[in-house]
Amino acid sequence: MKRRNFLKATSAMSLPFFVGGTPFTAVGKNKLFDVIGEGNDKVLVLVQLQGGNDGLSSVIPLDQYDNLANVRQNILVSESSIIKISDTVGLHPNMAELKNIWDDAKLGILQGVAYPNQNRSHFRSTDIWNTASEPDEFLTTGWMGRYFGLNHNDFPEGYPNNDCPDPFALTIGTIVSETCQGTISNFSLAVTDPFNPGTVNLGEPGDALNNCYGREVDFVRDIARQTNAYSDTIKAAANAGNNISTKYGDDNLLAQKLKTVARLISGGLQTKIYVVQLGGFDLHSNQVIDGNPQAGNQSNLMRILSDGLCAFQEDLVQLGVDDRVVGMTYSEFGRRIRSNQSNGTDHGTAAPIIVFGSCINPGIIGDNPEIDPQVGINEGVPMQYDFRSVYATMLMDWFDIPEDKVREVLFDDFQYLPLIQCTPVSANKEIELAEIDLNVFPNPFSDYFNIKFETKSEHYRISLFNAIGFELKVVSNQKYASGIHEIKLPTHDLSSGVYFVRIAGKNIQKTVRVIKG
Repeated sequence: MKRRNFLKATSAMSLPFFVGGTPFTAVGKNKLFDVIGEGNDKVLVLVQLQGGNDGLSSVIPLDQYDNLANVRQNILVSESSIIKISDTVGLHPNMAELKNIWDDAKLGILQGVAYPNQNRSHFRSTDIWNTASEPDEFLTTGWMGRYFGLNHNDFPEGYPNNDCPDPFALTIGTIVSETCQGTISNFSLAVTDPFNPGTVNLGEPGDALNNCYGREVDFVRDIARQTNAYSDTIKAAANAGNNISTKYGDDNLLAQKLKTVARLISGGLQTKIYVVQLGGFDLHSNQVIDGNPQAGNQSNLMRILSDGLCAFQEDLVQLGVDDRVVGMTYSEFGRRIRSNQSNGTDHGTAAPIIVFGSCINPGIIGDNPEIDPQVGINEGVPMQYDFRSVYATMLMDWFDIPEDKVREVLFDDFQYLPLIQCTPVSANKEIELAEIDLNVFPNPFSDYFNIKFETKSEHYRISLFNAIGFELKVVSNQKYASGIHEIKLPTHDLSSGVYFVRIAGKNIQKTVRVIKG
């Protein structure tokens, strides 16, 4: 596979209305094709796994299985039951349907996705993923909301209109996603039943007071008008759309949400972002039941996720819209490597992201984490890729957004990742990225260690992380000439324990585990 070149080229709030007991949340306005690019009909589906998915029980490192057996024996599935997708990587036994997507070359896995200075709070970490903020930065806008608002800072006044009759984003559920929160209002709209999204009774018109209260009343009325207008559009798309796949399980909540997404897309709705959520991943206990790792909450969730994604992808293909839709999973954090005594796992650091669709680059990006059979109770899977690099790549390669706009919405130092590949492919693979030779020695170390690496002529950031995902030091952040370089790092100030050295360039990274004795 030939890698694509790097492309050249106030207080926010959401207002949910409850109509007949069904939440229906107003959307902002925008010129849809101006936002995403003239004529671009692409769709991104975000599948949020709420609670912190245990990546080591989802995407299992086969080459580390013996060491995993030492540190999570009470929750680890049998080696013979794992669904093998490469020589070194397997899926949970309940993810057989996901293997079908893999076999069709429509599934990609990105290993070790997180952010520097990991926060292990559900609320804060979810906020970071939704806003794409720095860990110590508190933003009031979502990452897609900021992009939608770049050229339309008057949002939400005046929409929908003839240029943009459809909502920009939909959350299939009861609460709008903060990924689409704009400066004034949310660009997303929450809907549970697309055939009966409901309308809002505006009451008798009247003159609003010329004060703060009156302006708020006007704002709410404007949002209500938008709600009613978008209600008709959504209902029309639902009636015009269709579902063909027979794999949608009636008892699978995620599958039913994705079924709605497929129907609306096939019905001609020009919404760009869909968000669906699956909860229940905060499994401190009862991740498995009665000593059977293939029974329990984690196994059930893996079945729900796998079956739902497979039904959705099959439906998109049969409906003939699969070349317009890409999806990805995300969760606020992974779980710790070592299981606890309650047959569960506690809040951790990085986890894999699954991308799917007919236009994704199928295969595995990144390395399996190194599992120490003596791993400490607090250690999580280390970060390989910053999640904002995933967002940036999606914006650039899927929505054709210029690099400078992506940097404005996200951050400057993102890496380009080969996630999108719209030419036909026939086989999954370990995706070939540029390699970097990184050697850290001595390891274990005491008072210092050396970082030896060979680079191209480009900018690199070298960081030292601790076992729970905090970036302790930026060792170097500069442009290097091509060649071999070596840095001696004094470590008198470090206590004994596990650390990670990470080097990252424009489209390359490497993480190495080191130990201070």
